[in-house]
Amino acid sequence: MRPATATAAAVTTFLGVGAAAVAAGRYASDVVLKASPERPLSLGPRLTVHATAEGRVTLTRSLASLRLGTFGLHGPGVHAVVGPVLKDVPHAPDTVVRKLERVTHGTLEAGAKVRITPQVHIGNPRTALGLDHADVDVPGELGALPAWFVPAARETWVITVHGLGTTREHPMVIMPFLHRQRCPVLDIAYRNDLGAPRSPDGLSHLGDSEWRDVDAAIRYAVRYGAERIVLHGWSTGASMALHAAANSALRDRISGLVLDSPVLNWQATLRAMASARRVPAPLLPLAVRAAQGRTGLDSDRLPASADADAVRVPTLIFHGPDDQLAPWHGSRELARRRPDLITLQTVPGAPHAAMWNAGPESYEETLRRFLTPLL
Repeated sequence: MRPATATAAAVTTFLGVGAAAVAAGRYASDVVLKASPERPLSLGPRLTVHATAEGRVTLTRSLASLRLGTFGLHGPGVHAVVGPVLKDVPHAPDTVVRKLERVTHGTLEAGAKVRITPQVHIGNPRTALGLDHADVDVPGELGALPAWFVPAARETWVITVHGLGTTREHPMVIMPFLHRQRCPVLDIAYRNDLGAPRSPDGLSHLGDSEWRDVDAAIRYAVRYGAERIVLHGWSTGASMALHAAANSALRDRISGLVLDSPVLNWQATLRAMASARRVPAPLLPLAVRAAQGRTGLDSDRLPASADADAVRVPTLIFHGPDDQLAPWHGSRELARRRPDLITLQTVPGAPHAAMWNAGPESYEETLRRFLTPLL
């Protein structure tokens, strides 16, 4: 081969490999940056429903199906809620029997394929919980943000912010508790959610830009009577709450933060989520680089969500060592650096964004003690 021909072939090969790497990186990052709420965050592999009976369901035995607590079961055309494992019910060694609390959508039948999810409720506060609510629009920088407002007597509002790959249905797990505490609740959808405005690039920025929609919710709450505000966020929603508490022009109205499984290291979470979506391991570094290039996220700058010096109000963190998507050590470090303001409630055995699911009564009692002096 002549030198010029060899050089051209080498360049063509290099460009082809480079283009393939870029395409692979975009594909791998898409599974996180374009996470669809139609595929709820799952806490393990797909399971088979082996049998159902009055008040119980038999599932494939796995770490996910053996978890303690209350969880959703999600599958094509079906959603149900399961409670504790029933140890005294006869079953095959490769199965587990759980209490079947209710079937909220469709029909749960033997042979169905389902996944365990932290999302317990579907619908809206009225249909799912029997709570009166108003459908409101929060004016945001990209347009109107749909939200549910559950009224109550206090002047301290709780603004709830769901995480990546879920919807505003997820925060409904704590609405009955907050209603018993007489706290008004504003549960918001934000950019790229169903019914909410689309961002210019259509991508999640893992809280780095979405926090401005939380800021819009704060302005809305103050406009309609909130004297004080508690932000309660899950996953990237917790990161958005931290950003808002540090940067909002109305941050003096924020009296407290509740952070469930906060995402404090976006690179680690992106790798973990991509891996959970079955992205091959060799593509994970490409996914991180692609996400950085597409969103402008800075890998060298300490994110506001991980800056302990930016925390100015009492903060309660629910997190645990079994979270495989948002590393627990970030929360431990925040609490270690600011013991004057930050309390870490360790929840062993709980996967990502499922701290309430692992122990609803304990979660709500801890939350009650934290909120009481802030109300």
